Parts: sequence; structure tokens; C-alpha cells
Amino acid sequence: MIKLAHNELIVLLLSISAMLIISRIFAELGKKLKLPVVMGELIVGIILGPTVLGMLCPDIFTYLFPRTGNIPIALDGIFSLSVIMLLFVAGMEVQLSLVLKQGKVAVYTSLFSMVIPFFTGFAVAWFFPEIFSISNEPAPKLLFALFFGTALSISALPVIARILMDMNLFKTNIGMVIIASAMFNDLIGWLIFSMVLSLTNGAAEHLSIWYTIGYIIGFGLFMLTIGKRIIDKTLPWMQTKLSWPGGVLSISLGICLLSAAFTEAINIHAILGAFIAGIAFGDSVHLREQAREIIHQFVTNFFAPLFFVSIGLKVNFIENFDPLIVAIVLVLAYVGKVLGATIGARVGGMSKKHSWAVGFGMNARGAMEIILGTLALNAGLISKPIFVALVIMALVTSLTSGPLMKKFID
Repeated sequence: MIKLAHNELIVLLLSISAMLIISRIFAELGKKLKLPVVMGELIVGIILGPTVLGMLCPDIFTYLFPRTGNIPIALDGIFSLSVIMLLFVAGMEVQLSLVLKQGKVAVYTSLFSMVIPFFTGFAVAWFFPEIFSISNEPAPKLLFALFFGTALSISALPVIARILMDMNLFKTNIGMVIIASAMFNDLIGWLIFSMVLSLTNGAAEHLSIWYTIGYIIGFGLFMLTIGKRIIDKTLPWMQTKLSWPGGVLSISLGICLLSAAFTEAINIHAILGAFIAGIAFGDSVHLREQAREIIHQFVTNFFAPLFFVSIGLKVNFIENFDPLIVAIVLVLAYVGKVLGATIGARVGGMSKKHSWAVGFGMNARGAMEIILGTLALNAGLISKPIFVALVIMALVTSLTSGPLMKKFID
């Protein structure tokens, strides 16, 4: 059995403590400037990564984050666990009943805000692969086009919810339409992305695409019907009979990891299992708000900083900054998503001004886009310049979503 050597354990602990402490300092500074917390964590990753520390003090960077040996393996395991936990918490934000209550407005908004950006992104990637340095061969071009369309079509539910709360719009008609549509976007988007990842990882060699789709649908239906019913029945017992809040925390996270292990075992990425498990737990009427908040705080204050700081450790953001790719990604992101959501809201019966407000509200990508880009980079689906462009797009859309919404509401 391979174990961490004495010096390796010291370095591992030093690197994790540096990521947690410095990211918290920057996150608090960012909050005072009304910037997203994730931005502070990303900046810390860029400072500790090859972009800044690697250039100024390469010996310190290599010591804290070595590329070989057991430490990168241990860190990779921690970062993988972090993204699984983040998707579990994101799933807990999805309330299927809320999506259904908003009726045709949410259906049209979510449909148009997915279809238009998806096909816009797919078409650009399919017909102009040379812009992104993608092979013109059908298989890699198709996978990248599917990914790029998906990347442009998803929203970031946690970021959108936070923006609406800050603007006192969360419980308004506009807020509910945006939230319900974003929930549906996230659900469908992660289903498509998981399928693309499974094909990238060679699942097609062992299972046909129809088996893959069948497994995804079967697992989702089971968790959101029978699994959800079991959770509904056992949650009151867990919350009263087991140690509070440790019992609910242990079992909920255990089910999250079990679901993630199952989807990974059938060659569908672990994130999908975690996301669907989060929906099943979060949608339960018996889950106490306090329990939800404890899980949320635990994940977002320990796992989230580690994951978002790790993004800056992967890539040199200066060397891999491509102005053309960044510009194309930003234009496609705004045009596809804003126009799609605006048209959908208008068709659903909302006024012109409120439809534009919904369009800009749906455009915040934030953490979800960064997670999606990271997984695609790790799978070899995209290059570093495209990854950098996606991270920049996620930050720019998150920062501009609120102010642009405000212009059409005031």
C-alpha cells in the first residue's frame, strides 16, 4: 500500500491550508467590493498557480504543488471530491415543484434559453473548428460541438439566486420565472454534459449510446420517484432519532457519494449522480432548512474554495489568453442566452421590459460554467485557451447580470 511520506504529508497540509486561509481573506475582501466569492477564490488560484507564483518564485510553487509523486494524486482526489460535493449542493437548490408551478412562462423561457444558445454554439464549433484548434475529423468535432453548445446553454443557479436575493427580486414573479427556468436549464444541461463526458471517456467502446442514455434516464427516474419517496419517509426519523445535525449530514453526503459512485461505475460521470441525489434530497418537504444550511455551509466553505483555487493551479492564464477565442465566447454567450431567454419569456406572455430582465437574469454562469470547463479540460475535451475563455465568460456574465437586469426593472 502506497503511503504519503513524512515530508509529503507536510507539503499536502501546507498547500491545503494556504488555499483555505488565503482564499477566505480574498473572499472577504471581495464581498466588501460586492464581488462574487468565487472571484476571490479564483484570484487566489491564479496567484498561487503558474501564472504568478510559478513565474515569480518557481521553487516555492514547485514545492507547494509538485507535478510528480503522491501529492498531486492526493490533491486530485480532494479536488474530485470537492466538485462532487459542489454538484450535490447545486442539486439541492433545484425544486421541481417550483418549475411546474410557473407554468408556460417558465417552460418557454427555459426551452428557448437552452435551444438557441445550444444550437448557436454547436453551429459555430461545427462549421469553424479551426478557430478553436479542433480537429476537423467528425468524432472529435462532434464531441466538442456538443460540449460547446451545452456550455453556452447552462446557467448558474446558485449565482442567479444570490443576485435575485441581493436585488430583492427572489420572490417576485420575475424572480420565480428566472429561478424555475434556471433549474430546468441546469438539469437538462448536466444530463447532456454527462453523456458527452461518458462518450469522451470511451464509454461508447463498452456500451452503445442508447444504453448510456437508458442508464441516465433510468437512474434519474428512480432517484426522483422511488428514491425521493424513500428519503421523504426516512428524513423525519433521521432528524429526530439520530444525532443532530451529524446524522443527517453523514447520511445525506453518504448517499451523494453512493450515487456518484454508481454513475461513475456505469461510465457516466460521478457529478451526475451527485447532482440528482442533491435534487432528491433538496426537494424533500421534510428536510429542515437548518439541515440544508449546514450542508451548504460545510461544502461552500471547505470544498468550494479548494476546487476554485485549484482552477488557477491548472493553467497559466497569461500564456493561454487568446483574445479572439475570449471575444467569440463572450459574444456567443450574451447573444444566445439573453436573446433565447428574452424570446421565451415574451412568447410566455411577459412584457417586453420584463422579458429583457429575465434574459439578462438567466445569463449569469458563475461557478457552474467553471466546473463544467474544468471537467472538460481534465477529460481532454477542450484546450487551455478555451478553458481560460470559459472562466472569463463565467465571471463577466456573473458581474454584469444584476446591473443589466436592473435597467429593465427600474
